[in-house]
Amino acid sequence: MKTRNTWMYFAIAAAFFWGVWGVVAKLISEEVNPFTNHLLFTLGMLITIPLVLVKIRQEKPERKGILWGIIAGTLAVAGNVAVFQAFTSGGLAAIVIPLTNLYPLVTIGIALLVLKEKLNWINALGILLALPAVVMLSGQRLLFDDPEAFLKNVGLSPWLLFSFVALFFWGVFSAAQKVTTNLISAQWAYASFIGSSVGLSLVFLGAGWVNFSFSQNTLFLGSLAGLLNGLGVLCSFAAYKAEGKASQVTTIAGALQPVFTIVLAILFLAESITYVEVSGILLAIVAALALSYEKKTAAVITPTLTTHQ
Repeated sequence: MKTRNTWMYFAIAAAFFWGVWGVVAKLISEEVNPFTNHLLFTLGMLITIPLVLVKIRQEKPERKGILWGIIAGTLAVAGNVAVFQAFTSGGLAAIVIPLTNLYPLVTIGIALLVLKEKLNWINALGILLALPAVVMLSGQRLLFDDPEAFLKNVGLSPWLLFSFVALFFWGVFSAAQKVTTNLISAQWAYASFIGSSVGLSLVFLGAGWVNFSFSQNTLFLGSLAGLLNGLGVLCSFAAYKAEGKASQVTTIAGALQPVFTIVLAILFLAESITYVEVSGILLAIVAALALSYEKKTAAVITPTLTTHQ
């Protein structure tokens, strides 16, 4: 049975799985290129297939929905590759990560202008709070410690172009998820997403871009990260299907994901945080509450006519 805020619970669950993924990703060797990383992710996501098998066997999906699911998966992978290219082109993590983490801006723009979603003023306030929270929780403090150095490193260069490409692809990916679930179930949307992931893995293998010189530990961690990422994607599809707006689901998941990552990193990796991250966590929580707010609609009372005999 769906409650009014079912979509929000799924969005938070997506943020949690992606947050745990963030901790696991810290442990994966940096020598793994994005094509090898994608193959490992795909192996991990395949483990989650049994979660949706029953549902997809019971339904006959609309082909247009399957196509949109494949498009969504392709956009997500393209964004991942673009980020890698940004780093290899000389981009600093202190700039690339906060910049690309602003992808909800693209999703919000598409949601309001194309999907015609409507937000109340409290939701809008939530978005305004979530965006700086995302930057503050990016783990990169150059913008706050030395703004002048941050701005000095931002200029027209290939790495900046790749960063904007990643931001764009990820933003459109989130909007495409909403379009997909307007046409098919969350389970079929996820199956389509995995299908695109498998297809791209085969392309990368055929092109010789996958490097198999990785350890068993990297194989395990990469597959685990893929499983967690897959669960996050499945929950986000479920959030959209449960009538969550693209502008709300994407912003909540994007703001809360690093909160979970930071908390888990403190607990299990003995990492420490500063006032910037603490402030970001508080902003993210307030933003999530604001974005989940829905005005209560007044009950319509239909007058009854009483006849007198």
